[in-house]
Amino acid sequence: MTDHMNFTKEQLTHISPEMKYFLNQTRDGFKGTERRQFMAQVVLLMGKGGQRRAKYELGWDRDTIRKGMRELQSGIICIDNFSGRGRKRAEEKLPFLHEDIKDIIEPLCQTDPTFRSTQLYSPITAKEVRNRLIELKGYLIVEVPSVITINRKMNQLGYSLKKVAKCKPKKKFQK
Repeated sequence: MTDHMNFTKEQLTHISPEMKYFLNQTRDGFKGTERRQFMAQVVLLMGKGGQRRAKYELGWDRDTIRKGMRELQSGIICIDNFSGRGRKRAEEKLPFLHEDIKDIIEPLCQTDPTFRSTQLYSPITAKEVRNRLIELKGYLIVEVPSVITINRKMNQLGYSLKKVAKCKPKKKFQK
């Protein structure tokens, strides 16, 4: 907080718009460690209060700058955990979801009566499967996936959400 108080307006705004554009374009050309280290090197060239100035003048994140500074000083490169980000799959949160869906659908499944395909048809909808997961399998309403997710899981398991077409008898041909 006190670093910001020591700067005058002139000191905070002395980087030209062209230089700001150039630095941000250059930074955007890098990814990960290279990007952080570039930002840290620019901040070091700015001198005392460079992190704060980079934040206000260039719009850079101070935590990223600090991480880059530590990488430069120690020589140890931080490995980013991009795969650890984002939403987890429903199967990871609910490990028995696939088996429970199969238990609900299997007794009701039908095959194509013409035996042209091995696809299993389910007369039960994804919404009904979701309701049965709550009623029969004891899932909580907040933990059970949405209808769209259950529909996708059913498709992944090889169930098609279509009614089975009845077999039509072949017509007799007259000679």
